Amino acid sequence: MIRHLRSLFGQSSEIFSALGHGGHDEQQLAAAALLVEVATIDANFDDKERERIIDFVRSRFSLSDAEADALLERARSEVDGATQLYAFTTAIKNGFSYQDRVALMESLWEVVYADGKADPFEDQLMRRIGGLICVTDRDRGLTRKKVATRHR
Repeated sequence: MIRHLRSLFGQSSEIFSALGHGGHDEQQLAAAALLVEVATIDANFDDKERERIIDFVRSRFSLSDAEADALLERARSEVDGATQLYAFTTAIKNGFSYQDRVALMESLWEVVYADGKADPFEDQLMRRIGGLICVTDRDRGLTRKKVATRHR
């Protein structure tokens, strides 16, 4: 039944299948996966974007460098196998407080602006993610403006 529901949503039945293995919980993996998704949407995942993701997961989840690297690699493989954002955004919406979701949006914008600009694909993806994790348009806009100002 669950496999059937997942297929209806277009999700891989493998998403989050190995949660609990490797020490990463669902919210950690979901946050890292969204950061990776934003970093790779423009087909250019560079060192600046990687650093920002590592910094976020290390500080947000109190991870060591090795744990943060392992989480990033796990997130990259989950994103490669995912067809939709639903599993990731649901885990964030259900597992993060509103303030934590806003902080995640700010970190997502940090990844977007790592190269100094937001392209239309990144902008559209950020609107989708913000809506799916239930961050208001106002707070999405404020976090974007805050990050863009830092990168000028």
